[in-house]
Amino acid sequence: MGMKIPTLLIALLAFISIGHAAVDTGSSAPDFTLTDTAGVTHKLSDYKGKFVVLEWTNHQCPFVVKHYSNGDMQATQKLLTEDGVIWLQVVTSEKGKQGYLTNEEGEALRSEKGMHSTAMLFDTGGKVARMYGARTTPHMFMVNPEGLLVYQGAIDSIKSTRVKDISTATNYVKAAYQSAKAGEPIAEATTTPYGCGVKY
Repeated sequence: MGMKIPTLLIALLAFISIGHAAVDTGSSAPDFTLTDTAGVTHKLSDYKGKFVVLEWTNHQCPFVVKHYSNGDMQATQKLLTEDGVIWLQVVTSEKGKQGYLTNEEGEALRSEKGMHSTAMLFDTGGKVARMYGARTTPHMFMVNPEGLLVYQGAIDSIKSTRVKDISTATNYVKAAYQSAKAGEPIAEATTTPYGCGVKY
């Protein structure tokens, strides 16, 4: 029994560390390099001078399905990317776990769902997810042109899997972008994300 307690404590501490923000809102966003579904490499620092949205995603998670089934997430992606924002989806799901995708499956999914993200990146192993403290799908982050993390948290204000709730919810990502672009303080710069746990 005595041998098991330290192991349990270590596991608990690991869970707690994942559950808290790894980066304070307003501080520098950690740089990273990941490869997308087409085999192209993306480095966050290469996008300095632009707003960047990071969207942790899992196409099999019902909370993600909620936002994609009627095109709501795609509409938000389109609105922002057409305004010059770089939108990077991040898939952290390990092989054999919910949401795992091969390059080919990822490309097909992007086409099938009409996604308007800049790219879908693979974070197999979860290194970048741990850097940012990403713990749900979806979990949203916004980096400003100076490389500072200006928003992190939920996509919107209603924690549910019901599509009908989207129309009455506050879209935190759109609100954050509009405020940041106008040079105004973001009213809710840190919110609690909701969704399925990231599949490390």
